[in-house]
Amino acid sequence: MGCCTGRCTLIFLCSLQLLAALERQIFDFLGFQWAPILGNFLQIIVVILGLFGTIQFRPRYIVVYTVWTALWVTWNVFIICFYLEVGGLSKETDLMTFNISMHRSWWREHGPGCIRRVVRPSAPGILEDYSYVSVTGCIIDFQYLEVIHSAIQILLSLIGFVYACYVISIFMEEEDSFDFIGGLDTYSYRQPPQEHVELKPVKPVEVSNEVDSRLLLLQLKKQILEEKTNLVAHRSGRNPPSVPRGMWTVLPAGSVSLSALLFRRSL
Repeated sequence: MGCCTGRCTLIFLCSLQLLAALERQIFDFLGFQWAPILGNFLQIIVVILGLFGTIQFRPRYIVVYTVWTALWVTWNVFIICFYLEVGGLSKETDLMTFNISMHRSWWREHGPGCIRRVVRPSAPGILEDYSYVSVTGCIIDFQYLEVIHSAIQILLSLIGFVYACYVISIFMEEEDSFDFIGGLDTYSYRQPPQEHVELKPVKPVEVSNEVDSRLLLLQLKKQILEEKTNLVAHRSGRNPPSVPRGMWTVLPAGSVSLSALLFRRSL
C-alpha cells in the first residue's frame, strides 16, 4: 500500500490520539481526577492495540479499537455534559474523583491567565482547602478547557472510527482475494476434524512408456548384433548363427523377460 492510503491515515490518527490521551492523562493526574485517569489509561492501551493491528495487518485488533472508540465517544460526551451541567449534572460534585477527595480539575487554578491567591482562614485550626483559594483573571474558565479537550477527543475518535472501518474492509477483501487465488483457505483450516477419514485407492502409475522404450532399445541392439554377425559370417563364408527367440520374449504384464535382461547386460 502507498503512503496516502487509509491504512497510513489510520496510523497517523492513532498517533494523534495517543499523544492527546497522554497529554490529558498528565493533567488529570495533577488534578487527582481518578475517573478520567482510568478512562485515559484504557484509551492509551486500546489505541496502541489498534496501532499495532494497523501496522501488522491484524483486522481483529482494529475491530477492538473500533468498538472502544464508540465507548470513548460516549464517555467524552458525558464529560462535556458534566462540566456544562447538562441534565442535572453539576461540576461541583466529587463524581470525577469517585467521592474520594474534594479535588477539582487542575485547570481550575492553573488555567491560562489565572491568578491564584490563598486566603488565610479566619478561624485558627482550620486546614486550607479549595474554599480558601481565590482564582481570578482566567482567560478561559476551566470547564470550557475540559470541554475543548473532550471535543478534540471526540473529533479524533470519529475520524478514526471511519478510517478503521475502511481499513477493516480492505483487509477482509485482501484475505478473500488471497484465498481465491490459492492461498490459505480459511474455510479449510477452520473445519473441525472428522472422526473417520475415508481412504481411497490410489491409481497405479503407468509404466508402459518406460517398458516400451526398453524394448525398442533391445530391438535396436538386436538388429545391430545381427548385422554384425551377418557381416562376420559373410566375410568368413559361414552361415550366420541365429539368435534364440526366447531371449526376446515379453511377459504378459508388459515387463522385459529375464533372458532379455541377461542379453542386455551381455551387450
